[in-house]
This record gives sequence, structure tokens and C-alpha cells, in this order.
Amino acid sequence: MEIGLIITIFLIGFAGSYISGMLGIGGSIIKYPMLLYIPTLVGFTAFTAHEVSGISAVQVFFATIGGVWAYRKGNYLHKELILYMGVSVLIGSLIGGFGSRLLPEEGINFVYGILALIAAVMMFIPKKGLDDQDFSTVTFNKPLASVLALVVGIGAGIVGAAGAFLLVPIMLTVMKIPTKMTIASSLAITLISSIGSTIGKVSTGQVNYLAAGIMIVASLIAAPLGAKAGKKMNTTILQGMLAVLILGTAIKIWLDIFGI
Repeated sequence: MEIGLIITIFLIGFAGSYISGMLGIGGSIIKYPMLLYIPTLVGFTAFTAHEVSGISAVQVFFATIGGVWAYRKGNYLHKELILYMGVSVLIGSLIGGFGSRLLPEEGINFVYGILALIAAVMMFIPKKGLDDQDFSTVTFNKPLASVLALVVGIGAGIVGAAGAFLLVPIMLTVMKIPTKMTIASSLAITLISSIGSTIGKVSTGQVNYLAAGIMIVASLIAAPLGAKAGKKMNTTILQGMLAVLILGTAIKIWLDIFGI
């Protein structure tokens, strides 16, 4: 692998993981399109959609470890929510990860585009009064949380994501979880989910191990730094940044699907 490509992959991993830690997402919403498009823009051979989804799956696992570690103090992690949604999303991601080998590249991109579009719409739904709650009094609908996490896990497993870019808007708009608790807990749920996606991608031969290793190093450095920044930021700004990020990615993916 050329040194220029190694540097490019590292920078993609660092930028994506910093945002991942800050916004409570695994980072695939950012890194999937970056890995798909940036190497070719700077003159290197493109990764296939299967390779990108495989690299993303492995990298997300390590990015979320760093983020969860940074949020471990301060009562941000809702353990019961993490258990219910984490187990369901793990089962779904295992199904999606193994099933993805049956899909053509266009199919993987299409699933990704659908997930990103749904997430973008949900992020713009008003979320009033969320952050006035005491963390110790937060409750949620357990069966609904489990079913939604299972569906997200299947779709996320297909594209090598951990699904946090969809779990976050679900937790904010449907489950009514406060923003910073959502960010911290979604990182933990994403960590569990990424286990299923990673096993599925590795066992079906969809991982470029050198590229994944470079992304992992970048993740372990950048994700804790992003989490520290996220703790200090205003929740409205955090929600706005995530909404714009998801919307921009959804638009880009759909423009490519339709060849525009």
C-alpha cells in the first residue's frame, strides 16, 4: 500500500472517529462515503463497497470503545437501555452482516441511502423538553426499544455500520432520552452492535486488514478526544451538527444511486 494512501486512510479514520466520539455515533455515517470517494479523488485505487463496509465494521468497534471509556463517569450511560437495545441490535447486525454477501454493491449503497434518509428526517423532528429531565428518572418502552433496535441492526449489519446514526434519532424522538445520555448510551449500544457486524464481515471475507488496522489506530486516538469535546458542548449545537451531517450524507448517497 502506498504511503499516500496510508496517510489518507488515517486522516479519514481520525476525522470520522473524532466526530463519532463527539456525537455518539460509530462513525460509519461519515467514514463510509469518505472511504468510498476520497481515495479515488486523490488518485488512488477505489475500495469496493464490500471492502468499505468491512473496514467500517471493524473500525467502528474500536472507535466506540474509546468513546464509551470517555463517558464512563457522570451517570451518562443508561445501563438498562443499553442492555435491551444492545442485545437486539447485536442479533440484527449478525443477520445483516452475514446476509450482506448476497447483495450486489448497488444493493449495499441502496440500503445505506434508505437508513441515512430515515435518520435525516427524524433528526429534524422537534425535540422539546428532552434535556430538562433528571438522568436518574429517565424511563423507556422496553418492547418498542427492542424491536426498533433489531430492525436497525439488520440494516446496519448490511452496510458495515453499527447503526448509531439511526439509533440516535430514534432514542431522541421516539424514546425521548436526553441528548447527552443518548450520545453516551448509543456509543455503548453501537459497541455491542459492531461485534455482530464485524463477525459477519470478517467471516465472509469482506475486510481489507491493512486499511482496517490504520483506521483502528486513528480511532483509538481520536474517539476519546471527540467524547471529551462532546461533554462540554451545548446539546442544541450537538443535535444540529448531527442533523446536518446525516442529511448531507443522505443527499450524496442518493445522488450517486441515481447517477446525478
